[in-house]
Amino acid sequence: MRTLLQRLDNASWNRFHTLITVVLGIGWLLDSFEVTLINNVVGVVRDQWHLSNLQASWILSIWFIGLMIGASIFGYLADRFGRKRLFIYTLLLYGTFTFLTAFAPNYAVLLALRFLTAIGVGAEYAAVNAAISEFVPGRYRGTANAMVMNFWSLGAIIAALLSLYVLTMLPPTLGWRMAFGFGALIALSTIVLRRYIPESPRWLLSQNNRAAAEEIIEQIDSHTPSMKLSKKYQRLPGPSRSMWSSTRELVTRYPGRLAFGCLLDFSEASGYYGMFAFLPLFILPTLHVQARSVPLFYLIGGIGALVGGLIVTVLLDRLGRKLTVTLFYSLSVIGVLILAAASVQGSDSAVLAAFTLANVFATGSWVSAYPTFTELFPTHLRSTGVGLSVSFGRIGAFAAPFALTLIATHYGMLPALWLLASYWGIGVVTMLIWAVFGTEAKGKTLEELAATN
Repeated sequence: MRTLLQRLDNASWNRFHTLITVVLGIGWLLDSFEVTLINNVVGVVRDQWHLSNLQASWILSIWFIGLMIGASIFGYLADRFGRKRLFIYTLLLYGTFTFLTAFAPNYAVLLALRFLTAIGVGAEYAAVNAAISEFVPGRYRGTANAMVMNFWSLGAIIAALLSLYVLTMLPPTLGWRMAFGFGALIALSTIVLRRYIPESPRWLLSQNNRAAAEEIIEQIDSHTPSMKLSKKYQRLPGPSRSMWSSTRELVTRYPGRLAFGCLLDFSEASGYYGMFAFLPLFILPTLHVQARSVPLFYLIGGIGALVGGLIVTVLLDRLGRKLTVTLFYSLSVIGVLILAAASVQGSDSAVLAAFTLANVFATGSWVSAYPTFTELFPTHLRSTGVGLSVSFGRIGAFAAPFALTLIATHYGMLPALWLLASYWGIGVVTMLIWAVFGTEAKGKTLEELAATN
């Protein structure tokens, strides 16, 4: 087993690693596409069906409930049945229900379809993050993880451009439906490419299936991933584990790592989604920015997000996890405070610049955080650990917009933005504690990290 793992960790980067990075990155692109798209068109849907603001807000909030369920349940399933099956099923789930969303006849059906779509996207979080860590050579692990995360920014940019088109060039009742159909087309097309991604060799080894793991490593070495695996893969099924037993093992044997992942994800999800909800609800209306101009803010902000993610891609394997993650969470606090100062000035150009800068830091934070806590879990629990961390984080994503709205309504916009900054502060405190007591993963194999106390 050690020899096989050394071959994985010491391999040179080849076209197989590029393929898996791109194909798995599309999962993040689709999540970003959906979130950005619905933020851009929710006003149009509200007007079309004469919804109240509360009803419209549930179109956004139901997404996070679905993510929580999808990440937790499918995270366990990816550890139980393997990464490859989940790659296909989660994308099929997403593509099917986002396609049906384009034909939603009323508010209730739209809400149900958003919920089901989110379950598929939540499942992507666990399986994709686990797999990219397990496939790539050890010295590229942080960089490759960050590259996958950067597809989020590409999805935001595509959604913003598409929204600008459909909201200006097509009838309102048709435009938002066309946008969702486009997302389904991307998802269903990607399934064909995902068929070429083999099962994770590390997962196979954790299931005592050395023969199949060796076959896949040979494929990786020869740059020839195959859709088919010999019948050796069908033998030696792994030990049956319930979701409860996996969760209990994480809580009892790895409580610090699980708490670390949960707190980092809660911090970034509260701060990121809180900022994106607060901008169109309070800041832009105060500046009298027209609804059709909102996608422009997301477009430019998405470019800033891509810049932040690319910076992290360069730094994560050079500076290490502790310094990079702590730096970007700290900068995110500063970025929100700059956004607060720009909002007081009442200039839309100043707010746009501040929002873009804040998005650079915010995106850099979560792009660096996901690889950092993903690689700390042992292989047989990795997807479950990521799924539970993401589920806990979505509690913050769900609650933050309501909390910010409540504070802004009763006490004003500035106190709400201070609260937004404090969400990022949770990540700063978490990283400072981890910097003292936790493990620096740079230069270590996944197996070394799993064996660390």
